[in-house]
Amino acid sequence: LSFTTPALRGFNITFNPGLVYGTVTDIDGNVYQTVPIGSQVWMTENLRVAHYRNGDAIPIATDGVTWAGLTTGAYCDYNNDEGNTAAYGRLYNWYAVGDSRNIAPEGWHVPTDDEWIVMELALGMKPADAYISFGDRAARIGAKMKTTGDLEYSGGLWHHPNEATNESGFSAVPGGWLYFGRFASLGYEAYFWSSTAYNSTDAWRRDLIHNYSWILRGYSV
Repeated sequence: LSFTTPALRGFNITFNPGLVYGTVTDIDGNVYQTVPIGSQVWMTENLRVAHYRNGDAIPIATDGVTWAGLTTGAYCDYNNDEGNTAAYGRLYNWYAVGDSRNIAPEGWHVPTDDEWIVMELALGMKPADAYISFGDRAARIGAKMKTTGDLEYSGGLWHHPNEATNESGFSAVPGGWLYFGRFASLGYEAYFWSSTAYNSTDAWRRDLIHNYSWILRGYSV
């Protein structure tokens, strides 16, 4: 499952035509494409679900100050604009990721930090670089994971310049993030949660940036 502090995608997404995609459906009836990468299968779209797997509603938090102070699960749309949901999906805090009611579709789960690394190694990450945090992990596999094209010249979702081939089919889009009550980086960056805690307040995540071809491993709350 590809997951994020951001959201999903919808229009102007360039899937890799050389790959075979599957589908999975969430509790709300949203259908997502999936793709095999190495020994795993990943969603190629960010979630836009509004309910946990058992049907309970995920609370929506539209106020940035409230969001920053939460210790329970919540979601929102970028800039509180549902018009962003089709293209980028929704933003979820890590408390929603860690909720025992499960945010992922039936049979799926939010990837652990180690599961991210399994995928990264399959795409060419060097084992010596896999556990580097907030540093240059030399293999430039991020380009293999982003949708191609750019906003300024070719109808994509990433701002120019977009270093991307999407040869993995992962099809990441730049959904931005909401951090300490501030929306930022739509069109420039993609942030993906793992289900692995870093410490009592933070969790491991992955970052992709429009003008870079690597994937960053870091942590935040």
